[in-house]
Amino acid sequence: MTGTETKQALSFTDFRTEVINDYKTAVISRECSLLGRREVLTGKAKFGIFGDGKELPQLAMAKAFKNGDFRSGYYRDQTFMMAIGQLTIQQFFAGLYGHPDLANEPMSAGRQMGGHFTTHSLDENGNWNNLTQQKNSSSDISPTAGQMPRLLGLAQASKIYRNVKGIDTEKFSVNGNEVAWGTIGNASTSEGLFFETINAAGVLQVPMVISVWDDDYGISVHARHQTTKENISEILKGFQRDEDAKGYEIIKVKGWDYAELIAAYERAGEIARTQHVPVLMHIYQLTQPQGHSTSGSHERYKNSDRLAWEGEFDCNAQMRKWILENTFATEEELEAIEQQAKADVLEGKKDAWAAYQDPIKAERDAFVTLLKDVAAKSDNKVFIDKHISSIATVKELMRKDLLVIARKVLRLVINEPVKESLVAWIKAYTDENQPKYSSHLYSQSDKNVLNAKEVLPEYGDNPEDADGRMIMRNNFDALFTKYPETLVFGEDVGNIGDVNQGLEGMQEKYGEFRVSDAGIREATILGQGIGMAMRGLRPIAEIQYLDYLLYALQIMSDDLATLHYRTAGRQKAPLIIRTRGHRLEGIWHSGSPMGMIINAIRGINVLVPRNMTKAAGFYNTLLECDEPALVVECLNGYRLKEKMPINLGEFKTPLGVVETLKEGTDITLVSYGSTLRLVEQAAKELQEAGIDAEVIDVQSLLPFDLSHDIVKSVAKTNRLLVIDEDVPGGASAYILQQVLDVQDAYKHLDSKPDTLAAKEHRPAYATDGDYFSKPSVEDIYEKVYAIMHEAMPAKYPKLY
Repeated sequence: MTGTETKQALSFTDFRTEVINDYKTAVISRECSLLGRREVLTGKAKFGIFGDGKELPQLAMAKAFKNGDFRSGYYRDQTFMMAIGQLTIQQFFAGLYGHPDLANEPMSAGRQMGGHFTTHSLDENGNWNNLTQQKNSSSDISPTAGQMPRLLGLAQASKIYRNVKGIDTEKFSVNGNEVAWGTIGNASTSEGLFFETINAAGVLQVPMVISVWDDDYGISVHARHQTTKENISEILKGFQRDEDAKGYEIIKVKGWDYAELIAAYERAGEIARTQHVPVLMHIYQLTQPQGHSTSGSHERYKNSDRLAWEGEFDCNAQMRKWILENTFATEEELEAIEQQAKADVLEGKKDAWAAYQDPIKAERDAFVTLLKDVAAKSDNKVFIDKHISSIATVKELMRKDLLVIARKVLRLVINEPVKESLVAWIKAYTDENQPKYSSHLYSQSDKNVLNAKEVLPEYGDNPEDADGRMIMRNNFDALFTKYPETLVFGEDVGNIGDVNQGLEGMQEKYGEFRVSDAGIREATILGQGIGMAMRGLRPIAEIQYLDYLLYALQIMSDDLATLHYRTAGRQKAPLIIRTRGHRLEGIWHSGSPMGMIINAIRGINVLVPRNMTKAAGFYNTLLECDEPALVVECLNGYRLKEKMPINLGEFKTPLGVVETLKEGTDITLVSYGSTLRLVEQAAKELQEAGIDAEVIDVQSLLPFDLSHDIVKSVAKTNRLLVIDEDVPGGASAYILQQVLDVQDAYKHLDSKPDTLAAKEHRPAYATDGDYFSKPSVEDIYEKVYAIMHEAMPAKYPKLY
């Protein structure tokens, strides 16, 4: 079926109007790319990466894209965003300039470079918009193929909404009819994340349409160096569904064939929407007229034959030819459209630049007035006047320019009374502008984790001593009943109830859609969670062991951790990541790379409970909040006995709150997780030697000790030791920085603050391997004893 045949219900006049409007959008988008490149080369913008050469397939995709659908895309999709009415010319250039005002630059408020697109899922207070009544785009990221795991989750949400009863779907789904549309460049299909997602979507059979924009290159590297057979659809033929097995529908279309593109996308959307079958769209014979980006020219790596072919088969040129051949417009009419597009784009660019510059110029004028007053009262007037002259003549102004001058002038008036007015301006200007670039790393809504209040576990008269795993299982049972939108998935999660039976019997009770097994594919397990959380579900993504989190760390760091920040608070994914770690024996199952993790995922809460009751309390807290979090359960705690609470699903462990497990007067010992058991034992043995140690459980690394209780302890003991099983300089260094730098505990120290960490290598296997690799009770005892010896050598003579 041709695109023309699909339009039989329209009159010729209506269809002609639609075609001409599409051509206008294509030409406007191309002009934005061309003028955008010039803005970078003239210095007004920092960097540019554009969608030229991909206009027609994006127009076709937009026609099949419906309200409620989601895009998870690639930084060249500007034509698509324009076609669905979510990107104007002025907004395009505002993004290029980095305008830090969401009203002018709604994609990221200047936090991402141009070409990265989004729509607003949340209102200004962090509440959900009705996603079924708008066309949605998840926020783009630059890492190649990084959009793929999230795409899987966006598609899976529709499957959950279609098959799980009892969820409030009003703002999120209409019977699971929504399609998740992905886009990716052909070279990026070489990434493992692409193949992992393709496989997972085929297994899950989710409504996903992934478009590969194939222009034969990855920057300067030809497809022969990227893809086997130079053809992604050819090598994925084995995924094609047939009568005997589920799989993909694979569709291959030339990127310059307007009519066939429309027909193909209509078919793809219908298959995915109605049948929940994933579709691969291989859009080939595309071009990239300006090369990869503003960093260089494609003439350096394309020969004359290729350049000539690209000139002829440019998709806009081919659409123009098709319009003329089918008499939808005359040459004169098309020239008029093209001239008007140039004028509109130029006007939009000017408006965007003025909107960006005018507020800063007004701030500059007020600042210059202040500087003149400062100069008039200063002995260094001649030098200040030079700064005034330099700032007054800057044409392409940035706020940085004002602060640089202000801080330089401050040095000139450091001993003069007039400095106070300048200091006040610097502080006020910084306070006003810093949030434009730094806000919304975490939620600022009334559902943020800091608003959650502690609820203590309650116990009956004769509380049962139960394995820690039973507390976890029974608490999950209460949560799945309380929150029908909650689901959990991961390796061995479903049938056997996770490797430690913390979910025993849950799949049988709640069904395979809510408690499900996943393949060995950590990155896309995370992606499932991100996408589903972006669509209003409350997923818990389980990564079997903490070591395995490294497979997913890039997704956590680049996508999940930055989502709320890079959308200036207009998208969120309150995903809970469940894992377990600490003290298991062997190189590959006992790592505790907490320093690596906490420094890679700022924007995600990191919780390290010492037992299963504390862990269950964290899950209870998080499901009432709207932020993502990582919960690291103690791997050796599932069989340890704890008292069974009677208020399962209700008691809450607060975030950012430490707990003092033992009070003392001589030294403060700070730790978390399984290592705390060793610290507590060492503290008992130290007591026998006359050393009274205070033991503090951090509980939450991100956020960290918001009430500054650790410094209160150090003020009492005047000594500090941080014990951790990460490598030296890992999480222990972070804790030390928080206590000494943020809490100013150095003021109270009588001895050098110290750390005790694991060895630099991975833990060797078996019990002796653990003993010689990670801190032991004896290590802790002797480290504390050495600190006390340095302070009171007569009372505590040397051990060695």
